[in-house]
Amino acid sequence: MPRLIACVARREWALTWRRRTDALGSLLFFVIATSLFPIAVGADVRLLHAIAPGVLWVTALFSTMLAAPRLFAQDFDDGSLDLMLLAPQPLIAMVFAKIAVHWLTSGFALVLLTPVIALQYDLPARAVLLLTASLLVGTPVLCLIGAIGAALTVGVRGGGVLLAVLVLPLDIPVLIFGVGAADAVRGAAWSAANFSLLGAGLIAALVFCPVASAAALRDAAQ
Repeated sequence: MPRLIACVARREWALTWRRRTDALGSLLFFVIATSLFPIAVGADVRLLHAIAPGVLWVTALFSTMLAAPRLFAQDFDDGSLDLMLLAPQPLIAMVFAKIAVHWLTSGFALVLLTPVIALQYDLPARAVLLLTASLLVGTPVLCLIGAIGAALTVGVRGGGVLLAVLVLPLDIPVLIFGVGAADAVRGAAWSAANFSLLGAGLIAALVFCPVASAAALRDAAQ
């Protein structure tokens, strides 16, 4: 099993490098969208501190949603998905490896950019730490949920719009808990409670989302 996951991960890294403009596109969207709000709002530091968690979380959500359709699209187009379904190895393990690499190239990259983006909002060090930590826990959940939408809409014309309709209701609780965890104003107890809920969501997503994605891929191939 570890060898299988490593082989799939290497393949995904190679494909991502070949399609690096797609990955850079979602990251560029995150940088541009988050940079526009301080320009539009102005230099009111108190207002910037108040809107920063919500702005970064919403743009991170849309950025991961933009990246989600490419998760299984090329496998469907070139026939690799059929080989994955026919392989004797468990499909869930291959799906999990693909999601892991997808998060590293999209969600984790957003986490690395967060401290730099936070400079535009003049956030104190504690607020930057909470915001980065909340995205570190929350972006895997967004990618796991997005994988279900990508599997359900693979091969569907105009699947990006349908994916958004399917995924957004599931992402709303993650968004609420993530913004609450990054809120440095309401105190440590409030952030800790939201971090706990966000962590519980991550555990549930790790258990159920790869299984649901694999089942959706089997249905799409029929």
